Amino acid sequence: MKRTLSVLAAITLMGSAALANEHGGSHWGYTGHNTPETWGHLSEKYHSCSDGLNQSPINITHSVTDPDHAPLNLDYKKGSKEVVNNGHTIQVNVEPGDKLVVDGDTFELKQFHFHSPSENRINGKAFPLEAHFVHLDKDGNIAVVAVMFEEGAGNKDLAKIWAKMPEKAGEKHTLKIADIAAKLIPEKQHYYRFNGSLTTPPCTEGVRWFVLEKPLTISKAQVEKFQKVMGHPNNRPVQPIDARVIVEE
Repeated sequence: MKRTLSVLAAITLMGSAALANEHGGSHWGYTGHNTPETWGHLSEKYHSCSDGLNQSPINITHSVTDPDHAPLNLDYKKGSKEVVNNGHTIQVNVEPGDKLVVDGDTFELKQFHFHSPSENRINGKAFPLEAHFVHLDKDGNIAVVAVMFEEGAGNKDLAKIWAKMPEKAGEKHTLKIADIAAKLIPEKQHYYRFNGSLTTPPCTEGVRWFVLEKPLTISKAQVEKFQKVMGHPNNRPVQPIDARVIVEE
């Protein structure tokens, strides 16, 4: 029961500021007195933000190659339901049924959301936007697939979301787009894999991370629109890698 409640609270905090308060969450943010450096002291529930040893995001500077390389097994065929501005990010909630299968475990896609600038870095490089595709398995374990966006041509699939992007915190709009998650995954799916955490309070650890190496493009205007709506950067600084091994597949 505790594990279920913990995961529910974690996903809630990633998805809805209002519901987070129902689970006893404390106010957190990216500016003012509640910046990422203070999260671990805002609530007992957030202690992992300061005490955890496998925190995300990270700067991927070295990796080992897996000789038994396996493609990322994504089965995204469903559409979106709504787009939400929860005050921390812009999040797209999806219809049930999209899946990630890894290590013999099946995870269902619950939502995807965005950070600008990127939270993870690759060889020190930050990207103007990063998308996180958040999955849960039947036991409440979490897996996140991260996609980077670099400045270039406008992204026609992001444009469909941006057209419905709520500009005020707490607002949500109906968003019915077929196969939207699949369209935001690069064709080449080489990835870096590591153990980490949620990048927002309560910074729950035990999250399986898959950061795709190949970025998609986003226009400067699209980045600026997202940043204007957010009003500030919404990325947590990179955390120490410590003894973790990053596997490239």
